[in-house]
Amino acid sequence: MKRNAIALALATTALVATSAQAQDVTLTIESWRNDDLTLWQDKIIPAFEAANPGIKVIFSPSAPTEYNAVLNSKLDAGSAGDIITCRPFDASLALFEAGHLADLDDMDAMSNFSDVAKSAWQTDDGSASFCVPMASVIHGFIYNADAFEELGISVPTTEAEFFAALETIKEDGSYIPMAMGTSDQWEAATMGYNNIGPNYWKGEEGRRALIAGDQKLTDEAWVAPYATLARWGAYLGDGYEAQTYPDSQNLFTLGRAAIYPAGSWEISGFNAQADFEMGAFKPPVQNAGDTCYISDHTDIGIGMNAATANPEAARTFLAWVGSPEFASIFGNALPGFFPLSNTPVALDDPLAKEFVSWRGECESTIRSTYQILSRGTPNLENDTWGASVAAIKGTASPEDLGAQLQEGLASWYAPQQ
Repeated sequence: MKRNAIALALATTALVATSAQAQDVTLTIESWRNDDLTLWQDKIIPAFEAANPGIKVIFSPSAPTEYNAVLNSKLDAGSAGDIITCRPFDASLALFEAGHLADLDDMDAMSNFSDVAKSAWQTDDGSASFCVPMASVIHGFIYNADAFEELGISVPTTEAEFFAALETIKEDGSYIPMAMGTSDQWEAATMGYNNIGPNYWKGEEGRRALIAGDQKLTDEAWVAPYATLARWGAYLGDGYEAQTYPDSQNLFTLGRAAIYPAGSWEISGFNAQADFEMGAFKPPVQNAGDTCYISDHTDIGIGMNAATANPEAARTFLAWVGSPEFASIFGNALPGFFPLSNTPVALDDPLAKEFVSWRGECESTIRSTYQILSRGTPNLENDTWGASVAAIKGTASPEDLGAQLQEGLASWYAPQQ
């Protein structure tokens, strides 16, 4: 009896030790979204931990501009977290090809996403998926609804109406017509060229034709948006050339500008800072009745460090990220980042609902430079920044800009040679 009691005590001790060890798994998430720290700590992580006792999660973001370099250094040193937040397309593909991201194709949760949603985090041939899609962002224009009402301006749907509205605002003089600067360059391409451009190159039709080499950057569909951007300069206010991205945000949220060329990621910040009613409108089409196209850009995914010491717990977490529960929490806690899962999410924020409603009215595409076309030197994405700025400033003609970009792309990309 005594021997049996000792054996039972030892077995019980071992069971307790095993249980304690099982509850001692901590996952660390690498991310560039430092703005989301409170959201993860207060809402997302508690929901996961409540459903998965024994797994603790730490959200450990880096500064957005430093993320790629910091992450690569950590991965090379073997000190990176278990979970890796993934930028779309080539940056994450490079991590997968270097053996840093695990193949997740065998996860059931991946069936919750469309092929388009998964394409930002797959190999070119689609044979491997290495990040669970989380959210996309949609491009358009956010406007001061109080200013529009004050000046008697209707929401524009065509380019003629858009420029007429800008002219009305300029003539009145109470507001800067549109808040955007060119100092940081990327805004001119992201909220300028790739915002209005899909209506010219017909979204995915043109983007895929450019990748295939069936269209060129000197074609009218790719040059014409620069001609439209050239008209923006007259409405951006004095000193826009030196105006930074935060400057533009402040001009709009302080009520000094009437229109803001936007990505939906601005919604949370603008809600917190603006004390006026806001609305949103999609990129105006060239002619009434034209099919509209929107940039509904796959922006953020999440994957597993292939070297994690906790692969089972990491996969449990990623499976939860692929669930409808996560999509609902994320979509409403961070309005403007739209979940990519197949399960529809009921959104509460009115601006977010307006942006996402365009999916039912327009054809969706992604930014033209993000897949394949910016892998070489010169980098087409970065060159598009400079070209968009030059178009707005009027320092080069749209035709010359198209020719320069085409020459750069053709210098290294075989389908364009």
